[in-house]
Amino acid sequence: MRLLVLAFALMLSACGLKPMYAGGANGAVAQGLAGIEVSPIEGKAGWLMRNALVDRFGARPAGSSARYRLDVRLDDKLEGLGLLSDDTIARERRTLRARYQLVDLATGEIVLDASAGSDAGIDVTSSEYATIAAENTALENLTKEVADRIVTRISLTLRNGAK
Repeated sequence: MRLLVLAFALMLSACGLKPMYAGGANGAVAQGLAGIEVSPIEGKAGWLMRNALVDRFGARPAGSSARYRLDVRLDDKLEGLGLLSDDTIARERRTLRARYQLVDLATGEIVLDASAGSDAGIDVTSSEYATIAAENTALENLTKEVADRIVTRISLTLRNGAK
C-alpha cells in the first residue's frame, strides 16, 4: 500500500501541476492580485461587481501603489421566458456578462483582455415582491460568480508571468 502511495506521489509531482497560490500572502499571485486597482463600474450591478472584486483581490500593503488597473464593462439582461396560457411570464433569465481588461499602469499595456459571464433562472410568482427579491438575489449571486471567474483568469495570467 505504501509503495502504491509513493508511486502515485511521484507520478503527481511529474505531471507539472503547480500550486496557484504558492507562498500564501507573500506569493507572486497573491501580491499581484493585491496590486490591482478596480476602476468604478456603472450601476447597481457595477457596484456589486466592484465590491466583489475588491474583496477577492485582498488588501494592498500599506505604502504601496497599484501595479495594475482593472477596467470592467457589464451587460446585465433580464428577459422573460415561458409564457402561461394567460400570456403572463412564468420564468425569467438574468444574464450578466463582463468584458474586462487588466492594464499595466507602468507601461499602459493591456495584459489581459477577456470576458466572463453567467446566467440564472428565476421563477416569476404571483407576488411581485417575491419576484423582485429573486431578481435581486440572482444579481448578487451572479456578480459573485462572475467575479470569481475574473479573479481566476487574472490569477492564471499573473502566475504565467504577466510582467
